[in-house]
Amino acid sequence: MTEHLREEKTFRTEDGTRLHSWYYPAHNQNDAPCVVLSHGFSAIKSMGLAQYAECFAAAGIASLVYDHRNYGQSEGEPRHESNPWTQVHDMRDAISFAQTLSGVDAGRIGVWGTSYSGGHAIVVGAIDRRVKCVVAQVPLVSGPSTLRQWIPAALLAKMRTRFESDRLARANGEAPRMTTSSREGDETWEWKERVDTAGEYANETTQRSLEYFEEYEPTSFIGRIGPTPLLMIIANRDTSTPTEGQLTAYNLATEPKKLIVLDARHYDVYTDLFDQSAGAARDWFTQHL
Repeated sequence: MTEHLREEKTFRTEDGTRLHSWYYPAHNQNDAPCVVLSHGFSAIKSMGLAQYAECFAAAGIASLVYDHRNYGQSEGEPRHESNPWTQVHDMRDAISFAQTLSGVDAGRIGVWGTSYSGGHAIVVGAIDRRVKCVVAQVPLVSGPSTLRQWIPAALLAKMRTRFESDRLARANGEAPRMTTSSREGDETWEWKERVDTAGEYANETTQRSLEYFEEYEPTSFIGRIGPTPLLMIIANRDTSTPTEGQLTAYNLATEPKKLIVLDARHYDVYTDLFDQSAGAARDWFTQHL
């Protein structure tokens, strides 16, 4: 899809926060299904999501791609904070906005989430029956178990001490403390350098974002998605949202469901394996929307 067909949109969440989005109308089609897309933990929509929307639009599926509050072109304070439940509520507001768009069939809405927002897609697919199809790509399925695999027990205890210190500081009027999202040489850094061509990625989040992360358990919702169709696209060498946990979560889902396992690391699905990941999602939405 050519960029000039993309429409800049803003919409308000229920609490009045303005979120910035791109709307991609379906090619040569009115009353089209529409997919709502959002990015992972601290990423912004300019980091590769346009490719997915263009792929879907070319297949006759409209797309609404938005930045999470506190990130990118969206409003929200504190900047660079990820609260999963606020993001879940915002995804539902994005669905409401998508239903109002010209050229969209309000009865055929899908959600596509990746990494952190892959967890949101699971939760929203379970609790919002307006959603008629779900794609969760390399999704976070369990915050606490993921952190335990990322961080040795002794360091995790120190992290919780920092959480407590940050809470006390905020209670005393200080701004939320920040932490770096990626460091030179790690897999996230490698991906950031490859896709953040405009230098828009802030590469930081609040410490509180990690505290919220540890509280978040999308797996507890996955069994409630059915009868809404669920596709999970996972990477067999994923250490960011570990593969084993995703497989466990998938086994808890009810039919109809489908699993695609790519020979990849977490971020490869956006780059080297984009055709496979986007094509699988496109086909699933085409089949079920």
